[in-house]
Amino acid sequence: MKPPVVIRRLAAAFTLIELTLAMSIGLMTASMTLVLFNQQIAFLKIYGAQNFLISEAPIINAYLQRMVGQAERFALYADKTNALAGTNPVAANAPVLLLQFQQPDGTVRSTILSFETVNGAPRLNYYLVPVSGALSAPQWSVTTKPTNVVFAVEQGILRIRLTGPAGELITFSGDMQQSNIPLSAPAAPAAATRADTCPMCWCSRWAWLSPS
Repeated sequence: MKPPVVIRRLAAAFTLIELTLAMSIGLMTASMTLVLFNQQIAFLKIYGAQNFLISEAPIINAYLQRMVGQAERFALYADKTNALAGTNPVAANAPVLLLQFQQPDGTVRSTILSFETVNGAPRLNYYLVPVSGALSAPQWSVTTKPTNVVFAVEQGILRIRLTGPAGELITFSGDMQQSNIPLSAPAAPAAATRADTCPMCWCSRWAWLSPS
């Protein structure tokens, strides 16, 4: 009797050419994925750098247009203490802007825009100056994105310069003309009247009158 015949099947396997082709396709796919990933990272960096100009700057512009455009008087100071006392006004590189508004009853209320560092974070804060008593905490922060904000008066025109987080420099200019009348304390403003408003931008033109 003949022994049974055992048929052995060879296990299926890839040839060297197939393995080389598969590895090449895998490397090409990984390289393309890495290139797309790097492009996405670069795009996010560009978007992040321009986000201040695209998103934050228009909001700041709208706020300054509303606040500065309605003010009857302004003055620049090196700190809030001098702004409250109405002493030592400056004309350039000022972190504090004092604005005064005429009320319907004839009284004047003052507000302060102050660029300062709070808990290690720079921010442009808005303060409402109380009729009496010490200045309280800010009512709100206009923005926390700029690394620097300075106010200046150049040829009688108010300029507000903001430095963005990526070093962007934005200058808001309002044709708000400052008089030569000595600045007084916030509660005793000089008389001023608004002449006209520029229709092409947020700035306002002002004509200043001497106190009667």
